[in-house]
Amino acid sequence: MKTFADILHQAEVRKGGSEALKKLLPPVLSEKKLAKKSDDRFLAMMAKTINQAGFSWSVIEKKWPQFEEAFFGFDIDKLSRLSPEQWEAYTKDTRVVRNWQKIKAVMDNVAFIQREIAEHGSFGVFIAQWPLNDQVGLMYYLKKNGSRLGGQSNQLFMRYVGKDCFMLTKDVVAAIKSTGVEMADNPSSQRDLRRAQDIMNQWHDESGLPYTHISKIAAFSNGENREERSKAS
Repeated sequence: MKTFADILHQAEVRKGGSEALKKLLPPVLSEKKLAKKSDDRFLAMMAKTINQAGFSWSVIEKKWPQFEEAFFGFDIDKLSRLSPEQWEAYTKDTRVVRNWQKIKAVMDNVAFIQREIAEHGSFGVFIAQWPLNDQVGLMYYLKKNGSRLGGQSNQLFMRYVGKDCFMLTKDVVAAIKSTGVEMADNPSSQRDLRRAQDIMNQWHDESGLPYTHISKIAAFSNGENREERSKAS
């Protein structure tokens, strides 16, 4: 059966060597730094993830300063004081995507974050303390208790805020399946998600690398992303 060492080797070959691959791996926040992140940033990244779903990411990125302005920098306290009429008024606000379902998701996630603040002191503490070897459990929790945080949205949200996590993209799933693990091309069932968690935990134990880096390396090991090693390297 293919090991993570085999997958790592494939990624290094495709990306031009060990050092070139390392430069492609993003920084991962420590649990301490993640816990200190302000609550407004978690709401902001929930909103960005939700608005990117089914929409042009580049458009959302370009408009993001306007989103920040319209939603008071995603200040939890200020947003919690808005009346239903004020929330509804966002459907006519050109600074944001004027889709009521996406706007309502921001409103609902204010309440979600407030509940976690009441229990844990901050949303950062809540998400930082969730065990890395049970990411699937956190994904389910976000889907159940948050608004419009199902599917890949919860994975994107975790990646955006800096939580060490894996992403089940097409290339990552292909890498997992190359080891002999059976799962759907777009895993969504609890069975498939648990299988993905098990293999990621195994790779983490084998390599000692963060889950974020394992996920990236798995993606780089196959698919269309290829960069041949130059003769000078």
